[in-house]
Amino acid sequence: MQHAEHAPPLAHLGPQWFVPVMGWGGLALAWHRASDWLGQTADAVATVCAILAAAIFVTVLLASLVRWRRHPSALAQDLQHPVRHAFAAALPVGLILLSTNAVALLGPQPWIVLPWLIGVLLQTIVLTWVVARWLSGAKQWPGVTPVLYIPVVGNVLVPLAGVPLDWPMLSWFFFGIGIFFWPVLTALLLVRQILQPMPDRLQPSWFILIAPPAVGALSAATLGAPPPVAMAGLGIAALCAAVAVSRAPSILRQPFAMPFWAMSFPVTALAALLLRLAGPVPPLSVMGIAMLALASVLIVWLTLATLRGLRAGTLLAPEPVAQVVAAH
Repeated sequence: MQHAEHAPPLAHLGPQWFVPVMGWGGLALAWHRASDWLGQTADAVATVCAILAAAIFVTVLLASLVRWRRHPSALAQDLQHPVRHAFAAALPVGLILLSTNAVALLGPQPWIVLPWLIGVLLQTIVLTWVVARWLSGAKQWPGVTPVLYIPVVGNVLVPLAGVPLDWPMLSWFFFGIGIFFWPVLTALLLVRQILQPMPDRLQPSWFILIAPPAVGALSAATLGAPPPVAMAGLGIAALCAAVAVSRAPSILRQPFAMPFWAMSFPVTALAALLLRLAGPVPPLSVMGIAMLALASVLIVWLTLATLRGLRAGTLLAPEPVAQVVAAH
């Protein structure tokens, strides 16, 4: 078996490469939400974002299948890794998001049901597997990171397409799972941070804290919850955003790497929620448009930085070992 230092670039294409799909897919949803203020321009931008998300998904999926065939041991290492294993959920979450984009932009077409159901099924399998790892007794604190939110967020995303596609009961089913595991994981993260603070390399992942309350509020509104419920979610998401921004000094000290993409989808989800609530609470429209602009700039920058990293050969390469120091 090849050593990691000498393995070809494709061997390092882990499941975290599906996270850009979440970023661009979330940006498409946020721009679609802005159509009430920006008209057809917003829908045109949303369509471009959705197409880019789909193109990235197909490219990474095909490359991952080739990687699985050529470097099966590399995939096995990812699935055994305490942090990277949770990124396996980025594939079904990306598929659910692409289906949600299709519903938002094209309406609830019957053909969208199949990819959406496939995404939901894969999400169920990944979540069950991740939770089984928690209960296996082999869990260590280094593996408790905000990346574990990705399997949880996938569940609260389900109603965004499920309700328009006329699957309300299944939407409630998965919404309940996500809402249950969200506070459980949050408690674990707080304990882990006290006992063993996360290394600087993983600091961008704190932005993922924004996603469950933001997406949960969007889904609750889609399921028919009154505006105050979504406003409560906005309050939690805003607090999580402030906490995540406080980690900016640690983030900016790091060279660009794929963990930076953890900032993308949560910011787009917050923008989409602000724009959703701008109907019943009009002053939020200005904040929503501002957050949409920020999310757009962030994702374009992340994309350009990723392309530069690919050209320079710094991304599809062995990851540095994070230094974890226990708190005293």
